[in-house]
Amino acid sequence: MAKAYERIADDFRRPIRAGELKPGDKLPTEAKLVERYNKGLPTVRQALAQLEAEGLVEKKHGRGTFVRTPRKLVSRSNERHQWEKDRAREPEAQRLETGSTEHDTGLTVDDLVFHAKYEQIPANEDIATAFGVPEGTTMLRRTYRTRYSAEPAPFTLVTSYLVRDMVAKNPDLLDETNEPWPGGTQNQLYTVGIELDRIEERVTARPPSAEEAEELELPPGTAVLVLRKFSYGTKDRLVEMSDVILPGDRTQMTFVTPLDRW
Repeated sequence: MAKAYERIADDFRRPIRAGELKPGDKLPTEAKLVERYNKGLPTVRQALAQLEAEGLVEKKHGRGTFVRTPRKLVSRSNERHQWEKDRAREPEAQRLETGSTEHDTGLTVDDLVFHAKYEQIPANEDIATAFGVPEGTTMLRRTYRTRYSAEPAPFTLVTSYLVRDMVAKNPDLLDETNEPWPGGTQNQLYTVGIELDRIEERVTARPPSAEEAEELELPPGTAVLVLRKFSYGTKDRLVEMSDVILPGDRTQMTFVTPLDRW
């Protein structure tokens, strides 16, 4: 048998999901819900907390509880990597027209707000082991944030690593003001003669850190997907590694595996 707070939550969950309650609609006050359901304030608050944890409502300090506006869904497929490779050698005018975020969201370049930060750091043990270089090797750490202009939070938290000396022969690759780079990382590597042979991705899930939850504006209880991406060149050497934090409430991972026919 459903508990009292679950029944209250379901009374709002169903109309929200059916579209009868619209994004931005205000729910009754806690006092009115106590009166409506003849239940104590802790039960009502537990019901509202359940809806908030599911990402259906949000509390606004001093104003009440409102139906949450769904965030733009990001659908990531492993087919995106071949798409990126195919466009890496296209003319710049074509590369400028769209990027991987637009590919994953269906948005246009004009819909997006982009930020990049570059830093040169010494490789720690984890990074050095992955790249097969000595600890202390100078790395180019690139941090990316891209968001939909109609939303305050970024789609993902991305940190990318390159061996500085591997890309330094093109000074443009060391300058964050050249971002967003048309054609992305695959085109950047192409400018220094590197072609990617394969990409390996490892995905785990965990609770977010406090900083991640705040930056991604996650509903309470929402997990994040942690993707570590390894990009290998045709000489079987790791040339780029990325850590991508994806919000669990608005990310869809799709894996398509073509199979040879008999």
